[in-house]
Amino acid sequence: MIEGPTGQDNQPARIDPIRAGLRCRCPHCGQGPLFEGFLKVVERCPACGFDFTRLNTGDGAAIFIMQIAGGIVVFGALFVMIAYNPPIWLLLLVTLPLVAGLSLGLMRPGKGVMIALQMRNRAGQAGHD
Repeated sequence: MIEGPTGQDNQPARIDPIRAGLRCRCPHCGQGPLFEGFLKVVERCPACGFDFTRLNTGDGAAIFIMQIAGGIVVFGALFVMIAYNPPIWLLLLVTLPLVAGLSLGLMRPGKGVMIALQMRNRAGQAGHD
């Protein structure tokens, strides 16, 4: 059970935490924003009052996102290199911004999913209430 802002025990809302994490919303209620900056997690959900200070995702999301974005771009570049044999400067001109854009674009939803999974599985300190 999670204590709400009034000190009463609240049951988590019946929402899909993964969908809420992908939308960067609170995985507990699905309403409040999960981030206050680009990757800074809010301390408390403004909608339900859930305390996010005890959750710690660390670099888990970054590692998964780098592997996903790197795999897509590297195998895509390898395919283009074998099929069309473009000059290396053109390949770098296309792939470097692509990997940076994919990494930055996937980072917030990836971290939201990591937080949602941590809450759903009561991993780490989230389950020691």
